[in-house]
Amino acid sequence: MDQKVRNAIYNAVEKEPFAKTMKMKLVELELGYSAIEMIYDPDNMNNIYDRAHGGALFALIDEAFETAGQTDGTIAVALNVNVTYVSSPEPGVKLRAESKQNSQTQKTASYDIKVTDQNGNLIAICSALAYRTGKPIPFL
Repeated sequence: MDQKVRNAIYNAVEKEPFAKTMKMKLVELELGYSAIEMIYDPDNMNNIYDRAHGGALFALIDEAFETAGQTDGTIAVALNVNVTYVSSPEPGVKLRAESKQNSQTQKTASYDIKVTDQNGNLIAICSALAYRTGKPIPFL
């Protein structure tokens, strides 16, 4: 992976308002792969049933998908994202979403994304399809 692209993506995530709000951190980045972590904070991420809100988990998934999809230095946007929520995390655990590219054509790329907690428990799985615009990432 190009070092300039890697640095640009790391910097973009550090500055991204949503990632800051959710306290997400980009911890690994390679061509077609990324890992994002965040602490599950029930005071700010619970739903009406006092469990993890699906939107909070989806945010983590989407950040991993977004960053893995840009690793070639071009913009990719979501076409389809299918999430299966397996279990709710325990309060205060560190969650990790890993996005791995499965295939790529000139216009699309598919990814598998897995969310686990710090103990290795499976929280969610996802398959996602991105549209590859071919345009360079603007923050490069």
